[in-house]
Amino acid sequence: MSGPAKITDNAAWKAATPAVSVLIPFLRDDPTELLGLLDEEAASVKGGVEIVVLDDGTKDADLTARLKTLVKGMALPVRLISLSANEGRAVGRNRLASAARGGSLLFLDSDMRPDHRRFLRDWADLVSREDPAVAFGGFSLLQAPNDAKFHVHRAMAAKSECVPYTERAKQPEKYVYTSNLLVRRDVFEAEAFDSGFTGWGWEDVEWAMRVSRRFRVVHLDNAATHMGLDTVEALAGKYEQSAPNFARMADRHPQIVAAYPSYKAAKLLKRLPALPRLRAAMRKAASINWLPVAARAFSLRLYRAALYAEAV
Repeated sequence: MSGPAKITDNAAWKAATPAVSVLIPFLRDDPTELLGLLDEEAASVKGGVEIVVLDDGTKDADLTARLKTLVKGMALPVRLISLSANEGRAVGRNRLASAARGGSLLFLDSDMRPDHRRFLRDWADLVSREDPAVAFGGFSLLQAPNDAKFHVHRAMAAKSECVPYTERAKQPEKYVYTSNLLVRRDVFEAEAFDSGFTGWGWEDVEWAMRVSRRFRVVHLDNAATHMGLDTVEALAGKYEQSAPNFARMADRHPQIVAAYPSYKAAKLLKRLPALPRLRAAMRKAASINWLPVAARAFSLRLYRAALYAEAV
């Protein structure tokens, strides 16, 4: 259990009446660069945007001290919530929403970077003009590192996540991630994130499946770069965490998930008697640097499906 949350507000927080609350959870990542970029837009949003940052149990005294100093000097209204123990992604986002005061909540991960200097203003203008129930701005890799160790993740993200808004709109519930996601408060209160999802993965997609049955999901071109590319080893570890979450989602939304390529592949792989040995070979192949990046990415996708085969 986490102890009492420690709250740090800056001078602009108390009197602010924001329309949009930007909610930024982090665990061990350093959100200072993102906060600095967002604060550059303070004048253009004219008090209509606030930021709530959640340290979900990082336990880094130096980082906390630097964040407090930064927050206190920001022009945007900012609240920093520091937890002594990790609560998890779903619970953390619910906590952020409870602290927010805006009518619309913009979920933004700490490893995202806006791709232009109208990012907050475009979100605020959209809320003022249309007040959408749910809107997703999109991912890009425009500013992401291009180190060789990230090439596999870059290739996978470019194919499955960095999708033009016109294509995302064709399957609106599928392309929803809690990085760069705007949710109107009444929608979030009607459909909160399921705290039964633990670890990494799928809680945002499952949430979108529920929400899309009741509310319209809008897709637009207001992208931010996902800076947090992973090595093959780190990404494989996240896939291992995500298998129970995938099974939970499949159990709750069988008709939607049945159409997913990862589910179809998992069902096919489930029939193989030597799957544990094959799964190990898939992970090993994804880590072989001299193989083509496309082949390594395919092996890693197969590894993920093989993990899911035991869960579904």
